[in-house]
Amino acid sequence: MQFYLATSFLFPRSLRLRLFTLCFVSTHLPLIGYLLWGFASGRMALAEFLLLTAMTVIGTAIALIGIGALLTPIQALAGALEKGQAASGALPEVGDMIRSLYSGLDRAARATGERIDHLHRAAHEDALTGIANRRGFLSHLTQRDDDRKRGCIALIDIDYFKRVNDLCGHEEGDRVLCAFAARLSALVRRADLVARWGGEEFAIFFEDCIEDEASWTLARIAAQLRDRPIGEVHGRPISFSAGIARWSGGDVEDAIARADTALYDAKQAGRDRIARATTLAQSA
Repeated sequence: MQFYLATSFLFPRSLRLRLFTLCFVSTHLPLIGYLLWGFASGRMALAEFLLLTAMTVIGTAIALIGIGALLTPIQALAGALEKGQAASGALPEVGDMIRSLYSGLDRAARATGERIDHLHRAAHEDALTGIANRRGFLSHLTQRDDDRKRGCIALIDIDYFKRVNDLCGHEEGDRVLCAFAARLSALVRRADLVARWGGEEFAIFFEDCIEDEASWTLARIAAQLRDRPIGEVHGRPISFSAGIARWSGGDVEDAIARADTALYDAKQAGRDRIARATTLAQSA
């Protein structure tokens, strides 16, 4: 727009003539430069001058023809709008062109939006299990309103998962991870967030929940895994260890570190246990 206003002194009433002038001057700059160089150096070559002039004229003609072709429907639409004919369908071919243009822009905008959504999902979701990944989990917690930054954070580790991969193969390991993620997601509240923290570790944020409630929920999940196992290692149902820490809106990394310490305590105590950041309890 600034360039349009800056060139308004060139044929203010005719955009076509304004474009013609700019095109003519710009395409003749190489020829003008050659002439100035030739006069200054005294080494003007007639054959080169004629060839450059001919190519400049041809280039100018092609540019002007293209500009004219592009401006014709736009000027026709402008004239129709001024006469009030566009709305009545006086220029259906121009209307079709505009509709095609807007349709193309709309498709491009939708495709761009879908691509952005895909990239966002790829950055915040675990590709294997379909639940949130570590980045998505942390982003969800940090973006919550201040009055909703309270609850419990649990870090969960599948017991002896390496044996699943070693004895049954990585395909079975992937199946176990997906089944475990699905089991966790199905047995927590809709307000809670389940994420794959990395490898065989998972994280859960229990919204507006105290340690007793979070511990009870995890104990219920552990009991169901024993009754309806997602897999077995050496004839024993696959279990998990968990660490729970209270989060009251402070540094979330501190709460996660405390939950990680509690998880370590649970594993050191024999696994298949739920530990709190301060006390240790056998899973029920």
